[in-house]
Amino acid sequence: MSEPKIKVKVSHRYNATPGRVFQALLDPEKAKTFMFATMTGKMIKAEIDAREGGAFTFIDRRPGGDAEHYGKYLKIDAPKHLAFEFAVQKNAKEGDLVTIDIKELPKGCEVVLTHEISADYADLKDRVEEGWDGILDGLGAALRTR
Repeated sequence: MSEPKIKVKVSHRYNATPGRVFQALLDPEKAKTFMFATMTGKMIKAEIDAREGGAFTFIDRRPGGDAEHYGKYLKIDAPKHLAFEFAVQKNAKEGDLVTIDIKELPKGCEVVLTHEISADYADLKDRVEEGWDGILDGLGAALRTR
């Protein structure tokens, strides 16, 4: 039996097409400006192999040490759905499921991100939500630049 999961959801609206948002999520040059990047850190590695079965690596050098983030793409259905397994250790036995759904609106689009975390980490739910909310804020800033 699989262990219980807690779903952490965040959503943002953007004045951009779903295609433009989707492309930003998979473009390493754009994504390195918002995916797991912090104000006090310096992104030293941003690699994306944007295909089902492909992977990503983001490493942000922070004052307290390097923060590593790894993922494996499970589903890429442009421009509306992206799913990946996510971990903060390179060879983690099991990662968390993260899905990103992009819905076209009359003006722009809405992005809904869902991160399924183990119930063992329920006390981190607010931090996980804040982290993804910051990433989606950063995505908005990246979309405003050309």
